[in-house]
Amino acid sequence: MSAHETDAATGADSTTTGDSKRWIALAIVMTAAFMDLVDATIVNIAIPSIEHDLGAGFGAIQWITAGYALAFAAGLITGGRLGDIYGRKRLFLLGTAGFTLASALCGLAANPEMLVASRLLQGAAAAMMVPQVLSIVHVTFPAHERGKVFGMFGAIVGLGAVSGPLLGALLTEWNIAGLEWRPIFLINLPVGVAALLLGRKYITESKAPKALRLDLVGVVLVTAALLLLIYPLTRGRELDWPLWGHLMMAAAPVVFGVLVAYERYKTKKDGSPLVELSLFRVKSFAAGIAVQLTFGIVLGIFFLVWTLYMQIGLGWTALKAGLTGVPFSIAVSMAAGMSVQLLVPRFGRKVLQAGALTMVAGILLYFFAAGRYGAGISPWQMIPALVVMGLGMGLIVAPLTDAVLSEVPKEHAGSASGLINTTGQMGNAIGLGLVSVVFFGVIDDRGPARAPADVADAFADAFRNSLGWAAVVLGGIFLVMFALPARPKQHLEGGGEGDADGAVPAAVEKEPALAG
Repeated sequence: MSAHETDAATGADSTTTGDSKRWIALAIVMTAAFMDLVDATIVNIAIPSIEHDLGAGFGAIQWITAGYALAFAAGLITGGRLGDIYGRKRLFLLGTAGFTLASALCGLAANPEMLVASRLLQGAAAAMMVPQVLSIVHVTFPAHERGKVFGMFGAIVGLGAVSGPLLGALLTEWNIAGLEWRPIFLINLPVGVAALLLGRKYITESKAPKALRLDLVGVVLVTAALLLLIYPLTRGRELDWPLWGHLMMAAAPVVFGVLVAYERYKTKKDGSPLVELSLFRVKSFAAGIAVQLTFGIVLGIFFLVWTLYMQIGLGWTALKAGLTGVPFSIAVSMAAGMSVQLLVPRFGRKVLQAGALTMVAGILLYFFAAGRYGAGISPWQMIPALVVMGLGMGLIVAPLTDAVLSEVPKEHAGSASGLINTTGQMGNAIGLGLVSVVFFGVIDDRGPARAPADVADAFADAFRNSLGWAAVVLGGIFLVMFALPARPKQHLEGGGEGDADGAVPAAVEKEPALAG
């Protein structure tokens, strides 16, 4: 898809270069992006409070996180194309309005079902809002200024990763007006309203006259296939794994097969499929998609079980748990900056493989620390493992997109980048669904635990089991990374040619580990 090339041809950059309002527009879209990032990372830390206040079961808890990731993943590419067709400003404002409304509904939720439905709406609205951000930046700033602008976005990603859990912990601990966890959503209301009012005035409208057509059938098939897999994973444990759940999971790959067949038909019919299947003929891209999917699964599992382990198993407050995660976030940000600027240009693919092995080392450190110290473990005894894990994650998340895109034809760079981001969100949703198997399954096997020490032991065992699975999968990711190019042959400039369909450059890509 060449929406941005079309914009460049129509002179969008030249008309806005001297416009001082563009910096106000930048602040608006960056604020909206920050709001989405914080909302994605803020929820996990408040889960125990939500569970207690609404009486939510663990299945509902999984859907509060997985539902957002699923809706976001299913709508990302379509959201980008809607902006190209109907106007990026229009879709940005529509998505922001929907996100703000959904945040209000989340904050006012009277029961778990309402909260899950509101989170689905919030994810769908984010899928309309987020892809427009970088498209708006592209048509608002000339090429020589975009490097500085995308550097700012990289800082926003790091700030969102650090501040989200901390802000969630503080808002939950403060219990403002007796609202407990609800302010983590309600805080979006003034930000969203301000973004809408200012966005209408300062953001310049832009479209892509030659944008591809929508592939709504493809969106439906992708969403159906994911639901067939994720719904029985999250509900099956509570219902004692009924037959219909197994049948749904068995049907999921069949629907994915139908999707592939339809996308081939769609390509021949009008050349505008949701998924550009020809990309998978590029070995490095196919391998990279596998890495992105499985990496999302690992991190989707880890962040949820980590929260449950600290706050329910160990009985820590939200603030104590949130502060414990700060060294991890700092390590991710530091390693991400070093990997892109210093290490990848010199060592190429080995940096990502070193990241996978470093994460495995951190996971094993955590595995042994949780077993050795048991219920008496302190944040200080977790920090070495968390720092090692964070360094490993930073070495992977920042350069992965460029490595995957390095052998993709330039005309397909936008579609490929959008597919990478969508796959990461899909993996996150699947990982959150698998928590029922790798975490809660162990707790069920231990039987009912009444004493605090028994609860702590059960959650520690479940946490260690989850870590074990994560280490095994990361070992597999290390091997798959051999199919990536030894050294990236090109790097996709953020917002540059072909960067459509909601594509997000590597330097500013939403971190899959913290999404949802």
